[in-house]
Amino acid sequence: MNNRWYDKEPTLSLAVSLMKNESINIQVACAQRITEKAIDMGVKRSANLFDAFNYVLHRWYDTDERISDAFEYLRAASDEERKEIAIDIIEYLQKLEQLNNI
Repeated sequence: MNNRWYDKEPTLSLAVSLMKNESINIQVACAQRITEKAIDMGVKRSANLFDAFNYVLHRWYDTDERISDAFEYLRAASDEERKEIAIDIIEYLQKLEQLNNI
């Protein structure tokens, strides 16, 4: 039983899982890709001042503000946009892995 919002879509769930298992530097690089791609797609994340003043570390991706912001863009994206971004992240992580194995 999946209770996390990103587990509802298998491709997004895989991308998040792969990202979670990477170093903080790779996570931040992925977050930057997510944010840039979402902005290019026209995704608008909701600006909630209450969240800004009550920033509490509940989830693994809340440990860095850049990663948390990227996940807010993902949450605001449509299902199709999320899947496209997830595929991009999976491909990016695969390329990094191939470079590390050279």
